[in-house]
Amino acid sequence: MNPPKPRGKVPAFYKPGAIQPNESVGYLMRRILASVQAAADRELEPTGLTHAQWIPLYKLYLGHASTAAELAAAAELDAGAMTRTLDRLEAKGLVRRVRSEADRRVVNIELTPEGKTAAQAIPQALSNVLNAHLKGFTAEEWQLLKSFLNRMLENGVELQQARNEALDET
Repeated sequence: MNPPKPRGKVPAFYKPGAIQPNESVGYLMRRILASVQAAADRELEPTGLTHAQWIPLYKLYLGHASTAAELAAAAELDAGAMTRTLDRLEAKGLVRRVRSEADRRVVNIELTPEGKTAAQAIPQALSNVLNAHLKGFTAEEWQLLKSFLNRMLENGVELQQARNEALDET
């Protein structure tokens, strides 16, 4: 099966015979992500949270999820990885599992008071890390960068939708 064609005109910025990893937008974004994650881990080290742990903890704090399945989806992890992460957070006394009174099949995840305190440190740490990575950018450049990244993300969503449509037709 051929890959789906994106809608609209596709530029030819990259050529098969001339593509270099250090010139690839994907490679650069991956390196930036790795740098941000490493810096965030260092910044959050005093809290005892790892990258895998602070993301679901912060999602709970923001109210973006309340069950293991919702957290896994929000953190883009599989259910098994999320269960192991929640086991570690529970062992640290940061979260607790509470069976729903409305539906006994549902287990909600709640922050403990210690978990709330740990989660409250995350925004400052992330602000420090992201601002350090944006050193030398103007406010306009920052907004422009976000708009470019959002456009790439939208293009990726469009490609995935086209792929799903192509699979549905088979």
